[in-house]
Amino acid sequence: MRSLFLAAAACFVALASPSAAQHRDATWANPVDLDYRYGFDQTHEGIAYRTGADPSVVLHQDRYYMFLTQADGYWTSPDLVDWTFVTPSRWPLEGSVGPAAVSDGDRLYLMQSAADPTPMLSSDKPETGRFSFHSRLMPAIPGAVRGRDPMPGPNDRLPAGPWAPDVFIDTDGKWYVYWGSSDVFPLYGSQINPTPPMEWVDTPTAMFGLSPARHGWERFGLNHSGGLPDGTPVRPFIDGARMNRIGDRYYLQYSAPGTEYNAYATGTYVGRSPLGPFTYAPYSPVSYKPGGFVQGAGHGSTFQDRYGNWWNMSTSWVGLNWSFERRVSLLPGGVHADGQLWFSSRFGDFPQKAVDGPIIDPDSLFTGWMPLSYRAKASATSTLGDFTADRATDEDPRTFWVAGTNTPGQLLTLDLGAVKTVNAVQVNFADYKSGVYGDEANQRARFRIQWSVDGQNWFVFASRMTAERDSPNAYVTPEQPVRARYIRYNHGEVPGAHLAISDLRVFGNADGDAPAAPLGLSVTRQTDQRDALLRFQSVPGVLGYNVRWGVAPDRLHSTYQVWADELAAGGGAVLIRALNVGVDYHFAVEAFGETGVSALTAVLSAPAGRTATVRAPDPAPVEVPVVAAAPPATN
Repeated sequence: MRSLFLAAAACFVALASPSAAQHRDATWANPVDLDYRYGFDQTHEGIAYRTGADPSVVLHQDRYYMFLTQADGYWTSPDLVDWTFVTPSRWPLEGSVGPAAVSDGDRLYLMQSAADPTPMLSSDKPETGRFSFHSRLMPAIPGAVRGRDPMPGPNDRLPAGPWAPDVFIDTDGKWYVYWGSSDVFPLYGSQINPTPPMEWVDTPTAMFGLSPARHGWERFGLNHSGGLPDGTPVRPFIDGARMNRIGDRYYLQYSAPGTEYNAYATGTYVGRSPLGPFTYAPYSPVSYKPGGFVQGAGHGSTFQDRYGNWWNMSTSWVGLNWSFERRVSLLPGGVHADGQLWFSSRFGDFPQKAVDGPIIDPDSLFTGWMPLSYRAKASATSTLGDFTADRATDEDPRTFWVAGTNTPGQLLTLDLGAVKTVNAVQVNFADYKSGVYGDEANQRARFRIQWSVDGQNWFVFASRMTAERDSPNAYVTPEQPVRARYIRYNHGEVPGAHLAISDLRVFGNADGDAPAAPLGLSVTRQTDQRDALLRFQSVPGVLGYNVRWGVAPDRLHSTYQVWADELAAGGGAVLIRALNVGVDYHFAVEAFGETGVSALTAVLSAPAGRTATVRAPDPAPVEVPVVAAAPPATN
C-alpha cells in the first residue's frame, strides 16, 4: 500500500510540474455554471427549485450581459466562462419573464414580457447595476387586447403583449420588436420609434406560425411524440423570437414545440427585410439537443462574440420539481457561405475549450474528455430512503442521490474501475424538498473534490470551500490533470434542507485506442417523411453514439446523442422524428468511449419520398471536412 501511495504521489508531482505540462487552458461545460435563482411562483404549492431560462445575451462595450426569466437581476462576463450576478437598482416587482436586451453601443436597453404596457429600462453602465427609465410606459400594441389572449377562433384582435419579445436595431438605426408565445397565434413584428416615450410606427404584422405537419421537430412532447406521455395530443407552442442580420439576410429565429421536454429547439425563417416576407429555412432546426445530460436548445439568443464567432445560448430542460425548471446552455456554430445558419450540439454537454480568437471549426472546441463517471460504482456515507448513490452516475438530471443528513463531511465516492486521467468534475445539485422559495443572503455551495489511486490516500482535486455563491451546476478543474481511480465529493454546505446531487460528472480519458466505427448502418426514411429509422451494430465497450444528420454530406450539424444502453434497449434502432417534409437528408454515426471518438461511418443519403432502406458498406469510415469559419456579419 505504501508503494502504491508513493507511486500516486510521484505521478501527481510529474503532472503538476511546470516542466511536465504547461498552464491549463480554460474550459467549461453545459449547463452554464451560474448561481441560478430560486423560483417564487410555486411558493404556495410548496414547490422549490432553482431555474434559469430564456436567455438574452448582449455584447455591450466589450463585456457580455445575460438576462434570464425571473432572475431579479442579470449576469455579466468578460469571456463567456466566468459569470457574475449583478443586482440592479430597479427591476420589475413581478419579475422579468422572457426579457429582451439590446445595445446601441452607448446604452443597454431592457424590455420585459408584458400583457399590458410596461417600462423600458436602460443603462450606460450596466456593470454597476444602475438602470434608469428609457420610457416610463411603453405604448400599447395597436389592435391588441389588454391583459389576456383573445379566445381562439375568428378574431380581428391581436393577442396581448408583447410577450417573449426581442428588440432588434438594424444597421440604419431603425428599431424593431418581435414577440409571441402561443399554441394558437403566430409571431408578430413591428417597427417602433425608440425616442421616449416611444411609439409604434405601424400596425404589427404576423410573421409566421408553426407547421408541425411539415416540420417534424415542431411536434410537441418527448422526442416529438405529439403529446403527453399518456397519449393526450397537445398543440405545439411557438415562442422565443430572435432576429439577427447576417450580411443582407434577416434571420427571424423561433422556438418550438414547448419548453417542457427534450425536444425544445430553435428554427429560423430568412428574409431580405426586417419585417419579411420570410421563407422557412429547410435546414431547421438550427439549434437542437434532444439527447444526453443537457436536453433542449430552445428560446435563447444567437449572438457573435468579440472575435466574430457565432453562439447560441439556449434553454435546456430539467423538469424535476416542475415542468418549467430549466437551465441555460451555450452552443458554438457558424454560417456557411450560402447563408445556412447552424449550431453544434455534438458533445454539447461535455467540456469545451474557452475561445480567445476566431474559430475555424466549432467542433474543435470539444476537449475530448469523456464522462468517466457514467454508470461508475458509487457509494455514500449516508442515504435518505431510496435515493441511492447510483442515481448520481446515470447522466439523468431527473434522478438523484440524497444524503441522510445535510451536514459537512458527507461523502459521495465514485470508483472509475481503473486508474484514468481526470481533467474536470461537474457537480450537479438537485432540489429535493429544499424549502427555499426565493434568494436569500448566504446561499452558497461549498465543497471539495478529492482524488485517490487506492481509495485510502486522498488529495485535493479542486475546492470551493470558501465560495460565496451558489453553484447548482458547479464545474471545477485542477491545476493539472490527475491519474486517479477514485473521485469523491466532500460536502461543505448547500442551500435548502437536503444535500441532493443529480450527477457527479467526472471527465477525462482512459488509456487505449479510440473505438471502432459502428458497423451495419442502415437508414430508412419512413412513409411519414418527418421520420427516419436508423439501425447499426453496437461497438463493445463504448459509452454511446452520436447520430448525425444534415442537408448535405459535409453538413451533418444535427446530433442525437444515444447512450449504449439506450441503443441496446431499443434493439439497435434509433428513430429520428425531427425532419422536414420534402427535404433530402444525409446520415452517419460515430461511437464514443472513454478512450476517444471513432471515425464516422459512411454517410448515407435518405431522400424525401424514398422509403427504401439504404445500407452502408462495411468498413467505410470517412472524415467529415472542416467547416469554414463564419463570414463577417452584423448584429
